[in-house]
Amino acid sequence: MTLRSYLELCKLRIGVMIALTAMVGYSAVAPVVEPLHLLVLGVAMILGSASSSIFNHYYDRDIDRLMQRTRRRPLAVGGNPQAALWLAGVLLLAGMWLCLGVFNWVVALHLFLGAFFYGVVYTVWLKRRTAFNIVIGGAAGSFAILAGGAAVDPAQWLLPTLMAVVLFLWTPSHFWALAIMLKDDYSRAGVPMLPVLVGEQRCARWITVNSALLVLAAALPWMLGVLGLAYALLSTLTAVLFLRLHRSLLRDPGKTTARAVFLGSMQYLAGVFLAVVIDRHALTADVWPF
Repeated sequence: MTLRSYLELCKLRIGVMIALTAMVGYSAVAPVVEPLHLLVLGVAMILGSASSSIFNHYYDRDIDRLMQRTRRRPLAVGGNPQAALWLAGVLLLAGMWLCLGVFNWVVALHLFLGAFFYGVVYTVWLKRRTAFNIVIGGAAGSFAILAGGAAVDPAQWLLPTLMAVVLFLWTPSHFWALAIMLKDDYSRAGVPMLPVLVGEQRCARWITVNSALLVLAAALPWMLGVLGLAYALLSTLTAVLFLRLHRSLLRDPGKTTARAVFLGSMQYLAGVFLAVVIDRHALTADVWPF
């Protein structure tokens, strides 16, 4: 396989998102942000994410051939699966080695658990068996923000844990909206995503209920006094804008409205994370060492 094929297996865009998530966890706890620590943390998270993504390509190469969106993936068209599997193992070990060398074993454990939940719990155990695959498997992303907090101080767990709950509840709304858009592909491959089994209308109701729980979870940091007024105002504004999208989804749960919720969910999560950083640092002087 070519270098481009290996990079495609790594799903670097997802890796960058995971890295940014970990950096938010770091920023939520750190009294002073160390750029070098952020860089190392980001690289480690990208390595862990790439490892689990490669394993996902490896395990799903049979059903990838059946779906329009994935049929041209490197391993679906005949790439070397054993080489990919070895690469996944090497990248995971490299990411954990970085975490152990620069931070602590708790960060390395969270990196491992994130990769394990996505690669094994979601991909192997749940994806082909239950419509709630992404609900449980979605915990994979939550470990990144826990890793970021633990990179500063594992004892300061409350805010990273609250944000991990937000990320956990964000995942179903995000991916069920995507599943409506890709319903035909998942049906063709026999993957029991929620809209395939219950239809778009009922799935839209599930998304709306889950998004309401998500917004409530995002309110907990300021309700418990962990974050302040800046977070409350910004997160509430993004929540209102996000929930408004669900009215159209409930009226017409098609690909267009599902896409709006899918994109809106990313904007909402970015808004919440930005609110955390602003509340913790932007209003405080002499935090950044440059």
